[in-house]
Amino acid sequence: MDKQKQIIAMFDQIAPTYDSANRVLSLGIDITWRKEACKRAFEYTRERDGLVIADIACGTGDMMIHWDKNAHILGKNINTIIGVDPSKGMLEVAKEKFKNYPDTQKIRWITGEAKDLQAIESKSIDILSIAYGLRNVIDIKEALGEFGRVLKQGGVLVVLEFTKKEKESFLDKITSIYTKKILPFIGGFISKNYQAYQYLPDSIGDFLSLSGLKEALELSGFDVRFAKDYSMGISTLLIGVKR
Repeated sequence: MDKQKQIIAMFDQIAPTYDSANRVLSLGIDITWRKEACKRAFEYTRERDGLVIADIACGTGDMMIHWDKNAHILGKNINTIIGVDPSKGMLEVAKEKFKNYPDTQKIRWITGEAKDLQAIESKSIDILSIAYGLRNVIDIKEALGEFGRVLKQGGVLVVLEFTKKEKESFLDKITSIYTKKILPFIGGFISKNYQAYQYLPDSIGDFLSLSGLKEALELSGFDVRFAKDYSMGISTLLIGVKR
């Protein structure tokens, strides 16, 4: 089994407990990060109505819920929200969340990888988001190419991610202890899969830095309009506009 398939299989295994573990481990702070991402992205779509949004590596559907909720708060009209994920286990949990959703006709599900979005037409998406999923993609360049293909001209790419630190500050060292020691223990205890939660700090260490990710987006045809670290550098938000 290749590395990408191993990662997908891992998420299938932890899907039933993923939300519980995530809320405990993030202390709910990720809700603030997601809300900020939605708010910032909508600022770049002021002249657009009837938005089509694709959430890649959608997992259990959290970001999709935030898109819908914040659209109502900010008076934005969404026509369609597409959830894409290669893990059937994660999608099952996501679909269950939306079972009683009042606007089910808005929601579309696709089982697929970030590097292969053939089920989505070219130049059909207004906003494409990927929240804490890009570092799980082995071929980032290919995925970014697909993001550019499906986005409309001037479409918005939203990336929320845990990025590697270029130079560790004292606070970074403290958060690193939590990420490398405490997080795997708690996540492993909740999910009964310690290996999966050891993967998280390893994947951050193997991923790009903020400047490296910004450069990758620029080279893939996006103008990065916003880039910022949140909560002592734990989470990073980048917003790019397709050239």
